[in-house]
Amino acid sequence: MTTLPHRVLGALEQFNAAHPWDHNAHYHPWILRRLPRRFDSALDVGAGSGDLARLLAKRASTVHGIDSDRRIIAQARALTPPASHITFTTADALTAIPADSYDVITCVAAIHHLPFTDALTVFRRHLAPGGTLVILGLSRPTTAGDYLLGTVASPLNAATGWLKNRGGTAPRPVSMTALTRPADMSFPDIVREAR
Repeated sequence: MTTLPHRVLGALEQFNAAHPWDHNAHYHPWILRRLPRRFDSALDVGAGSGDLARLLAKRASTVHGIDSDRRIIAQARALTPPASHITFTTADALTAIPADSYDVITCVAAIHHLPFTDALTVFRRHLAPGGTLVILGLSRPTTAGDYLLGTVASPLNAATGWLKNRGGTAPRPVSMTALTRPADMSFPDIVREAR
């Protein structure tokens, strides 16, 4: 027998699956507001289907997107016009970033897939002097406030999916087919390690 909270969570999962929306893409305008209007080179770590890389290409001379998932990188290449100045590579973010330095490095919902401190060290090494690093990540809920925020956000997430899909059902966007895993660091741990 399942408990009421489990049934509610199951119902929300089914609803969200029928009315998906890309949370990461929701933050792309916020990320772009933190970047210079023009820059020479950008690296998008955990590029997924390439949505952010294609936006960065409107401001950058060259963009390189990397992801460890071969399947999603193939999707990124297929969705990107051949004449664009974007390259996509299946690569490990800790050991296989091209040796260049980048004016902008972005990492959206991917850093929790990596050893956090090692990833920050690698990103810093590849960031050009005066460059901009933007990381959007996840944290594991640990406090009552975290769980309260999750409880409030769950129905709002469902409502947003319903509104974005105009009340109809929809298949998951390509960007939502990349490999995922839950966050294992709490927010206080992230702050401590980042310092």
